[in-house]
Amino acid sequence: MKPDLDPQTRTELEAAAFRKLLAHLDERKDVQNIDLMNLAGFCRNCLSRWYQESAQEKGIDLDKETAREIVYGMPYSEWKEKYQKEATDEQNKQFQAGGGRH
Repeated sequence: MKPDLDPQTRTELEAAAFRKLLAHLDERKDVQNIDLMNLAGFCRNCLSRWYQESAQEKGIDLDKETAREIVYGMPYSEWKEKYQKEATDEQNKQFQAGGGRH
């Protein structure tokens, strides 16, 4: 049964869940964005884009790189250098078979 939550409580729960998702992804740097895209249809970059879009809807000027830094916990360029691996042929094939979008 879905609880009847007031808007503030709902927002707080959603924010807590989002923070836990970011912490989980931070702990799983071995999971590449291509893996997320192939399995779930979204990746860390999607999360940062959604974050940026939400900020803009509230009239907050948040650029793409800052949104990515919030999601990745560091500048995106640094994360890519430290953790991003080249996608395998199989990962790329799976991505293309799924329509190549996320």
